[in-house]
Amino acid sequence: MSIPEPFTDVNVETANSGFYEDYSVPIALASKGIMVALVLWALVFPGNANSTLGAWNGQILAGFNSFYVIIVGLFLVFLAIVAIIPATGSRVMGQPGEKPEFSNFSWFSMMFGAGLGVGLMVFATAEPLGLWGSNPVTVAGDVTPNTEDALQSAYRYTFLHYGFHAWAIYVVTGLSLAYYAYTRDMPLTIRSALTPLFGRHVNGPLGHIVDILGVVATILGVSVTIGFGVSQFIDGIYAITGVEWIMDMGGDVPTPSKVGLLVGLVAIMIMSILSAVSGVGRGVKYLSNLNLVLSLILLLTFIIFGSFVFAMTTYATAFVDYILNILSLSFGSYTPLSADAFAANLPEAAAPLAADLIDGATNTWGSFDGFKSGLEGAAAQLDDATLQAAYAAGEQGRQFGWQSAWTTFYWAWWIAFSPFVGLFLARISKGRSVREFILGCVFAPALVCFAWMTILGGTAINLEMSGVADGAIIAASNTNKLFVTLAQMIDGGLLAALNVMCVVLIMTFLVTSADSGILVMNTIMSGGSQETGVKHRIIWGVILTAVIGTLLLAAGESNPMDALRNAMIIGALPFTMVMGLMCVSLIKALYRDGLRDKQGIKSD
Repeated sequence: MSIPEPFTDVNVETANSGFYEDYSVPIALASKGIMVALVLWALVFPGNANSTLGAWNGQILAGFNSFYVIIVGLFLVFLAIVAIIPATGSRVMGQPGEKPEFSNFSWFSMMFGAGLGVGLMVFATAEPLGLWGSNPVTVAGDVTPNTEDALQSAYRYTFLHYGFHAWAIYVVTGLSLAYYAYTRDMPLTIRSALTPLFGRHVNGPLGHIVDILGVVATILGVSVTIGFGVSQFIDGIYAITGVEWIMDMGGDVPTPSKVGLLVGLVAIMIMSILSAVSGVGRGVKYLSNLNLVLSLILLLTFIIFGSFVFAMTTYATAFVDYILNILSLSFGSYTPLSADAFAANLPEAAAPLAADLIDGATNTWGSFDGFKSGLEGAAAQLDDATLQAAYAAGEQGRQFGWQSAWTTFYWAWWIAFSPFVGLFLARISKGRSVREFILGCVFAPALVCFAWMTILGGTAINLEMSGVADGAIIAASNTNKLFVTLAQMIDGGLLAALNVMCVVLIMTFLVTSADSGILVMNTIMSGGSQETGVKHRIIWGVILTAVIGTLLLAAGESNPMDALRNAMIIGALPFTMVMGLMCVSLIKALYRDGLRDKQGIKSD
């Protein structure tokens, strides 16, 4: 039976003249409409926007937490199978005989530049330290938080969040885009990845919806990244200057104020827009080179002055532990614990008091001692054995709370960021084999992330374990932990110079992330064109600034990032479903292209 030629005639209709010349008007207007509506809602009704986004986020996590966790596990399994099978792994993303566009060194350098960004600057110390104090093993009560026994589980989940799964998310999008663009000469845009399933229908409203979802996910993913980065940028400015008006001094430790965050945001976004207007060749290229040099200097500082031997020992043991547990980490998901299920698992003496016990027993961030001391009335009179059983009955609720706040947040963040990083990886990988692309873009950058997390984060943990830091790093805000760690390692003029260097590094990472995000959004809206209009880059830079600024203002006083996080998790869900369809499409494309090869039919 003859296999018909694949559908490749993807046509994103663009305007021939006017303001939207060379842009898809439906995609541009719908994307802007959604973002402008979000901005106006957060600006005019900030309280309502914050509470509604929080409620929607809670409903999504309750209903889709397991979906997020399991589908990311399937992404990794899918890529592993595609790479292992000889017929699919050996396929070249390009025409027969085509060589890679970039050398291996340049390819890896650009890939690392995509991975070593704001997230690693903010969470290099905050992630391992946070997980050292709270992870599923400590939540279960198997080890005591912030002790040597908790170190292994802390890095197990650090590696989970920044390892193979994270890069598998990027590569699913990147491989789908690159395969169709380079083997079938199709536009480098999201809808192209669904042509094996939907054929000519991608040229209509369905294709517009898919591309709009990509734009919305990208802008929300970039917004969260910039939000965290600006917060760390302000912490760095405070560490250098001591200026207090940019900080909220009313809490236990200084944290960036909303005024400081907005000032930092405007400054960063002005530089980002200027860089985006200058184009990739002059803007992103030079900043990426600077980022790489400064990152190596920071890493070398921790190698020389930090706990390098401790970090490398941790790296080796943590990596083995991560591999041994990778299946359970991939597919072990939790759902909310209902009141009825909790009551059914209580001992007889505690069952009548289920309503008084459930909140404390399912509190992810509470300990048994905290649960016990918070009880009142008849519940407080229960004996220790009964209370232990009641606390154990709430473990599913605690595990769900932890997983949805940590792992699911990260998966949503990486998914929202995947149109940006995936498109970038696709652009630089023409001429590579499918296997080479998967191995190079999943495993190599993950190993670098592991090293970064263990060298910087391991030093911070060792300073706390040895008593040198005396709780100072743990007490600092997440975005300030890097600067507090540096202050515990060194002092004097070298510390001042490193603080300045870190602020410059954060600033360049932020500018690179923002202007690259602006360029990617314009690429999607222009039907895959890599040359986009300057005025539209400026407009999207302003919209991005407005989205971040208004959602920071709308959030509560406890955490200015709440509204941004909630909006991102909500916006990432539809694109997660698109990515699932991408996998199905790619399976069909690879299988049918294999059949065409056997029959001597070209796939392009």
